Amino acid sequence: MSVLKIVYAVGLLLAVVAAFVNVPYAPVILALCGVVASFAVLPEHHVRVIVTALALHFLGNTLDGVPAVGGHVSTILANLGTLVAGASLQIIVRNIIMRLKNWA
Repeated sequence: MSVLKIVYAVGLLLAVVAAFVNVPYAPVILALCGVVASFAVLPEHHVRVIVTALALHFLGNTLDGVPAVGGHVSTILANLGTLVAGASLQIIVRNIIMRLKNWA
């Protein structure tokens, strides 16, 4: 298992744990895990990562109305959204830099 996949697994674990326990700086750690893990994403999956980040951001709170578990599931989805948002931002910035290098 590569270091990038281990960082991604730690991010997934933190996304779940942070839904039940107060973890200081959890969003920052999740975003940084996403940035690091995004180096393992193949170029043909870049669009999937970006769309997943958008979907988790907009649909993450839809389960708040479910009694007993809705709040926890929504928090887990929001944390996963933060993880994937870090990955998608790194992918976007990397693509912009590559385009600028090819442009000049």
